[in-house]
Amino acid sequence: MQKISEIYDKLPKFVKNRYLIVTILLIFWVAFFDSHNWIRQAGLKSELNQLEEDKKFYLNEIKKDSIALFNLSNNPETQEKFAREKYMMVKENEDLILILKSDE
Repeated sequence: MQKISEIYDKLPKFVKNRYLIVTILLIFWVAFFDSHNWIRQAGLKSELNQLEEDKKFYLNEIKKDSIALFNLSNNPETQEKFAREKYMMVKENEDLILILKSDE
């Protein structure tokens, strides 16, 4: 018991402060063992950033598709172009030539 007392006496005064020790333990606990620890929070923040980027991308896509839908609904030239490209429709006395690319 005397050895422990000697070791305790040799410690600096700030290490003996129980408030400092409790504060350090609390910070360590919050950093690594708590259910909302800092490591998990950093992961959630990076996931949030990725989701915000995805949101911007999809809002941009929605905007482009809305414009395309409006043009397709109201512009006869766009309707004709769409029908020719997607459904391979042709006018009378017109030939359609398909060029298929092989996977080779």
